[in-house]
Parts: sequence; structure tokens; C-alpha cells
Amino acid sequence: MHNVLVTGGAGFIGSNFIRYLQTAESDVDIVNLDVLTYAGSLENLKDLPNPDKYKFVQGDIGDDDLVENILREGNIDTIVHFAAETHVDRSILGPAKFVETNVMGTFVLLEAARNYWIDEGGQNISEVRFHHISTDEVFGSLEPDDPPFSEVTPYAPNSPYAASKAASDHLVRSYGHTYGLPFSITNCSNNYGPYQFPEKLIPLMISNALNGIPLPVYGDGKQIRDWLFVEDHCRAIREVINQGESGETYIVGGNTQPTNITIVTTLCEILDECLPNSSFVPHESLIKYVTDRPGHDRRYAMDITKIINDLSWTPKRSLSEGLMKTVEWYLDHQDWVAAIGKQGDYQDWLDKNYEARGETQ
Repeated sequence: MHNVLVTGGAGFIGSNFIRYLQTAESDVDIVNLDVLTYAGSLENLKDLPNPDKYKFVQGDIGDDDLVENILREGNIDTIVHFAAETHVDRSILGPAKFVETNVMGTFVLLEAARNYWIDEGGQNISEVRFHHISTDEVFGSLEPDDPPFSEVTPYAPNSPYAASKAASDHLVRSYGHTYGLPFSITNCSNNYGPYQFPEKLIPLMISNALNGIPLPVYGDGKQIRDWLFVEDHCRAIREVINQGESGETYIVGGNTQPTNITIVTTLCEILDECLPNSSFVPHESLIKYVTDRPGHDRRYAMDITKIINDLSWTPKRSLSEGLMKTVEWYLDHQDWVAAIGKQGDYQDWLDKNYEARGETQ
């Protein structure tokens, strides 16, 4: 990587990747293209390690002229594509935006890369890479005794979000096989860590607990997910781009699959430890079981054998360490939480999504 376009770099994983890449490869020039939706914020990119090697462009990945100009003017040789609508609950309430961004936006990026790298010969084709970040949700749901997801698991998405990501995966792969566009794909599990928008499970539980607000747990809380600390994910992406084979897909996971209720109770225990004088101790008393969301996948699990064997990557952060580090970060960055909470329709969306869900236990 020399000149890198990061899409969605003001979001949770994208901003962490920019910080990580600037630390790991100080000579890389980064252009961050982000439209700054509710989940993206320049607050996530303050105090970068190497600001002189970073440029922000506010814009939509669906703007073909803008994207092509960025590729040419920045002499871009690597595209790391994070930009996406990612929240399952929002995709149930409004799926059109997910198709527009995740499918059509990816199509525009692929066309721009094909035009510049292949048709115009703007870069040596052997030295470019389109890296696409995807999700484990494209594979659907696992039964208790099913083997974990692997790179050969058939796609079976169960939500509009997952279906839109599956479609974008197929588009990326098709451009590799049809046009010879060098690409790689990572399907990652649930990420957590600093700078995650507080609508997602872990930051929502932390934020609610700190304010004595009920902790809404869907259904019986026994849905199983694989949890991946965001910096481990960033390391994996860099390894895949630098060492992974073009045309390959890699499963990336944290190698841990607790239930959702285990995550929530663990966070409560950490908060009890960190804030023993809080009036909300024990924080576990705030848990409220609410009506499950439609089509909620029961279990995800990840087989990370390929990336371990091919690229010698393994997650460094254990779940207990990662959760403690995450709680500490949110406790130390309440100004960030306050600023993010004022963005867009966040509070209105929380009210719409959770207030209509009746308590079940």
C-alpha cells in the first residue's frame, strides 16, 4: 500500500483502521471518503498519529465522478471499502437505504476502480487491490450443532442488511473473475471497541448502564455471536491486503462465542468493578428482556483456520481483556459519547426501536 482510499473512514471500524494503519505504516498516504451519516463522525479522527499523510473528503461512494477523481488525483493503488449501512434493526425499518449504499455504492466503487486501474492503465494491475469488508451475517444462522462458518459456507442472508452485504460480496467477486480486478474479501464477526456508535449492543449497554437506563435484551438473550476486538480486525485487514492472495476470501473472528446475555452481564460486572460507588450497582438489575426482533439469527460461529494457516494471523485480545478495555475507553471519553449522541436521528431511532418492544420477563 502506498496511496490508500478508505471508504467510510469516519465510522467505527474505518476510523480505527486509519489510526492503526498510520501507526503500522507511517509512509502510507490515506484519503478518507465518508458522507458523514449518523454513524460517521470527524470526532473519531481527532489527534491522528500522522495527520500530514491524511486527507478527508466528504462525499458519497455513489457519486461516480467524485470517486473517479479521487482515484486519479490521489494515484490510488489500494481501496479499503468499509462504507456501508450496517445496523440490522435499521434495515428492518428502512431497507431501501441499505440497497442504495451497500449494493449500488459498491458497484460505483468497482466501476471507478476498473476504469482507472484497468481501462486507463492508471496503475500497474499487479500492484493494486480492492479490499472489501463484509460480515458473517451473509451466511445466515447456525443450529446448535452446526459447524462454524468458513470460506466455503453457502450464503443464506436473513435480513435486508445481510442480503445487501451478500449482494456486494458477489459484485466484488464478479469484477475479479470477469474483468481481472484484483480483490480480496474479509467476512468478519461482531466488532467491538473504541469509537463504536452507541446504537450497537456493547456501547448501548455501557451508555444505558451509566445513566441508569434499562438494558434491553432481545428475547431470551441466548443468541450466540463471535466477538472480535476492532484492533485485531484492523491487523487482519492489513495482513490480507499485504500478504493475502488476490481473489481470496478470509474469515476473521475473535474465536469466542458467548451468548448476548453473557456479554451484557459481563459488562455489568466490569462497571460494578470500575464504579463501585455508582447508585446503579449492581448494574445487572437494569437488565430488561424485550420482544425479540423479526428474523433474529440464533447463532454465529467462525472458523478462522484459513487466515491462521495462510497469514499467521490470530486475535491477540481475549474477550475479557477487550471488554475491560472498551468499558475503560467509554468511561474516559464521555465527551465523545455526548457529542455522538447529539448526531442525526440517534435518540429518535432509539425511541422508535425500543419503546415499542414490550418487556417479556
